[in-house]
Amino acid sequence: MTDQTVLTPGTFPMPTPADMHAFGIALGRELGAGDLIVLTGPLGAGKTTLTRGIGEGLGVRGPVTSPTFVLARTHPSLVDGVPLVHVDAYRLSNALEVDDLDLDLDHSVVIIEWGHEVAGVLADEWWEITIERPTAGAADEMDVESEPRTVRIERVGV
Repeated sequence: MTDQTVLTPGTFPMPTPADMHAFGIALGRELGAGDLIVLTGPLGAGKTTLTRGIGEGLGVRGPVTSPTFVLARTHPSLVDGVPLVHVDAYRLSNALEVDDLDLDLDHSVVIIEWGHEVAGVLADEWWEITIERPTAGAADEMDVESEPRTVRIERVGV
């Protein structure tokens, strides 16, 4: 990635998982306390790969893994920066349950996977990041892991 700003509305092609990770690093370097990201994409789209890169860009303790079974995982900063809070809202039964997680929105970067239903409860503004990947034909025709992806960034509530 170049040093240009990536945290801007637009569509960005991600030819490989390595590109997705590098894009995440660049995003992480631009994020700060109070930033909320709603991350959407199908299973296997690269949400955790992107979040792992964001964590690296922020300089947080890892490893960054999917929080599916714990709902939320906090990664403290290793460089006197802000922590990363990684949330999986898929298993929440309603938007009000997110309040039970006691998220530190003001002093952290918070990424919520599957967070459409809860974002409006948490903040008036957020970054919407959607990862799209083409659907392959028969499973043996294409290596799903290395399919190119597209990342779309939008600003919501501004």
